[in-house]
Amino acid sequence: MAALFSITLFLSASLLFWVQPMIARMLLPLLGGVPAVWNTCLVFFQAMLLGGYAYAHLVSTRWSIPRQMAAHFCLLAVSALSLPFGVSEGLIQSLSPDAPPFRWLLSALFLVVGLPFFVVASTGPLLQKWFSQTGRATAGDPYFLYSASNLGSLLALLAYPVLLEPHLRLPEQSRLWAIGYATMALCTLGCGGAAWRARRSPRENQHAEASVARRDLRAAGSPPGEFIPLPQRVRWLPLAFVPSSLMLGVTSYLATDIASIPLLWIIPLSIYLLSFILVFARRRIFPASWLRWLLPTVALGVVFQILSRGTHPVWLVISMHLFFLFLAAMVCHGQLAGERPVPRHLTEFYLWISLGGVCGGVFNALLAPNLFSTVVEYPLAIVFACLLRPAPEAVKGRPAARALDFCLPILLGVFTAGLALLVPLAELKSVNLRNAFVVGLPAIACFTFVDRPIRFGLGLVGILIGGWFYVGPHGKTLHVERNFFGVARVTLGQAGTVHYFVHGNTLHGQEFVDPGHQCEPLAYYHRSGPLGEIFNCFQRRRASSRVAVVGLGAGATACYAEPMEQWTFYELDPAVVRIARNTNYFCYLTHCAKTEVRVILGDARLRLKEAAPRYYGLIVLDAFSSDAIPVHLLTREALALYLSKLADGGLLVFHISNRYVDLEPVLADLAAQAKLVSRQRDDWNISPEESAKGKEESHWVVLARGDNDLGYLLRKARWLPLEGRSPPQVWTDDFSNLLGVFKWR
Repeated sequence: MAALFSITLFLSASLLFWVQPMIARMLLPLLGGVPAVWNTCLVFFQAMLLGGYAYAHLVSTRWSIPRQMAAHFCLLAVSALSLPFGVSEGLIQSLSPDAPPFRWLLSALFLVVGLPFFVVASTGPLLQKWFSQTGRATAGDPYFLYSASNLGSLLALLAYPVLLEPHLRLPEQSRLWAIGYATMALCTLGCGGAAWRARRSPRENQHAEASVARRDLRAAGSPPGEFIPLPQRVRWLPLAFVPSSLMLGVTSYLATDIASIPLLWIIPLSIYLLSFILVFARRRIFPASWLRWLLPTVALGVVFQILSRGTHPVWLVISMHLFFLFLAAMVCHGQLAGERPVPRHLTEFYLWISLGGVCGGVFNALLAPNLFSTVVEYPLAIVFACLLRPAPEAVKGRPAARALDFCLPILLGVFTAGLALLVPLAELKSVNLRNAFVVGLPAIACFTFVDRPIRFGLGLVGILIGGWFYVGPHGKTLHVERNFFGVARVTLGQAGTVHYFVHGNTLHGQEFVDPGHQCEPLAYYHRSGPLGEIFNCFQRRRASSRVAVVGLGAGATACYAEPMEQWTFYELDPAVVRIARNTNYFCYLTHCAKTEVRVILGDARLRLKEAAPRYYGLIVLDAFSSDAIPVHLLTREALALYLSKLADGGLLVFHISNRYVDLEPVLADLAAQAKLVSRQRDDWNISPEESAKGKEESHWVVLARGDNDLGYLLRKARWLPLEGRSPPQVWTDDFSNLLGVFKWR
């Protein structure tokens, strides 16, 4: 019987974490694929999980098993009517660029996947409650089934980008999920029948629970059968809140400030699930004392990295943050596992855990972008994780020095701020020496608080607050703005000669401060680079005077605008438009374009449909240089749209500079299938002199209908044919494979 329940729970959890990336894959492209979209999706799924747990708790505490089975199978049958999943054209058209994007996303998720996800989510706790009421020897402590459930979640999450996405199209994935759903429903029916046949009487259940308590299987700190004390319920909330918030905070921080790596979100979520598997297993693998001591040590290393803003070596920085997430999740979830109540309160226990997880997700995905201008929620979660750390046994009996727990961290914060503001620091040319002096010394002082969790956690707060006065080696921030699409910054270079526009850690443009040189396109758009040659080709044999650019950045492309041309920028993020139009930082749009430039807000594919056929002589797609690769702009259907809007003799240009993925094979396969002429030029070898003039490495691709359209580019030695894959692998709206184009070296 235990095997049947384990298999069913494994299958239901696999379906839960298979459907999440699948539905996100359907909806993310419509909002640019930014990290906040995935975080919002995750919050929705957490909320529906909470709803499923609440339903399971309600029916399992009020109804008999036959009535529970009847209600559950009615829900299973009704939700099956919405399968297989799909996004209707009407739903897509309801997306407005003027409305808050998270509202549309939440409503779309509810309509597409809400009911099936709710039903599958409720299956896990319901089956565990059924199993706990059987006469099996392991029924008195059924929490090992939670490990089987999370193992299914973890394997489904890892299998999606490796096995499912590269080999199955979205309609095929949806149909296969529906088959899995039907299989789970049949297995659930079998579990219900087995539980009914092997059920115990209420008196036998109480006797079994008392036996479990006597074997010290931790019955929630109260005798079996009594209500769980309110303070214990309240304690469960932060223990569930912190790992959830930390998981999302790590994802956002790593993806925006450290390395713009596609699919990076999978690793933190996998670690989060792994911690549940380990702490609820029948045997404890990691001693709690190790975790308790490792956590503050790694926390100090993470805080040091955040304040020093170091990013190299990337693998070491990423590993340190992920290791801290693992430690914090193990400490918090380990305390939850240690306080798990008797099976009578099982569904309520899961309900409180789910509520804490939802609160963490809501805080990070919905509240933090509106409350903070930078990713402050991540350092806050680090502090909370340290505050929740159990005190060592050796100091539990010592008197609590409450005054010192607050006074010493305040002094540490003042000490850190004083070091950051000292004038002699400007004379320290070594970045490592400055970091060691400003951040390292306070970190060493904070480590002396390690025996007292409250004092240590507040000490971290003092270091973080004092550390904000430390400018560091990366220049001065002039403007920062945060919204649903991420954090956008304008900085002044250390030499004071250049303004930089940075989104996360990706450079999106730069401009000279000197008014005499402000109209010189810099970075990837340099006149001596590939884009300069593309515009020379276009303006020599112009097919049409209309130009479309997808992706605004700082607006440097507008420097190529000539009189009598009509230019249109398509931009998804309103903050980017505001910054590009702010003449205190950038003048490309307002002073440098020799013709009127208009900006259309919204997703490029949706808004390009509004243009007339064969309208543009040149279409430039400049949206592939960060972690959030907008896959929907690189599909067969997207290419067909571009060609329908491209005039005869026009050019289609893609900027594919990226540190982590190679998009050249994707465009080569698309061009070959569409029978287009293609050329690419990389500009990797930048001399020190060119770098001093503001030039950045870049990689560009040009597509055209015929050889004559490419003009003199065909005669340029550095413009080479694209290299496709064998066999070709054409991306479509329902098929892509990011892992297949990942740069593994």
